[in-house]
Amino acid sequence: MRDDLAATLYRKFGSPLLAFVITLTGGDRLWAEDVVQETLIRAWRNADKLDTEPEMLRAWLFTVARRIVIDGWRSRKARPQEVEEPDADAVGVPDESDRTLAAVVVYQALEHLSPEHREAVLQTYLRDRTVNEVARTLGVPPGTVKSRTYHAVRALRQALRDRG
Repeated sequence: MRDDLAATLYRKFGSPLLAFVITLTGGDRLWAEDVVQETLIRAWRNADKLDTEPEMLRAWLFTVARRIVIDGWRSRKARPQEVEEPDADAVGVPDESDRTLAAVVVYQALEHLSPEHREAVLQTYLRDRTVNEVARTLGVPPGTVKSRTYHAVRALRQALRDRG
């Protein structure tokens, strides 16, 4: 009886069992098919203990299937729901290549600035100098450094925006 038990049970009870389990799983056919398969495996494992009377066999199968679904619902409630990011490529772990790429893009954008504007940005932002220190280094008034930095940053933002 054990050799072809699963196939025999599936032929006799597969369709009504699947319909019953689909209802229990809230219409989730894939989960229902897994439950039916697990039910038949359990029947095969317990072949020597099963009552072969059709009504008793049917009751046993439906009870086991219902318990498998209940266990499934309980385990789903016990664990947090797994959620996949909408765009897995958009979420990444920053690494050195991201920083290098960003540096290249900024460098290319800096090349499009006038030499005076580029020097003002390099001195104030990259070398972290104050406006007065930059003014002394470049030999221009502090107001000129402020003006150059302001216009350079605006031009740089536009250049970066153009590059995406």
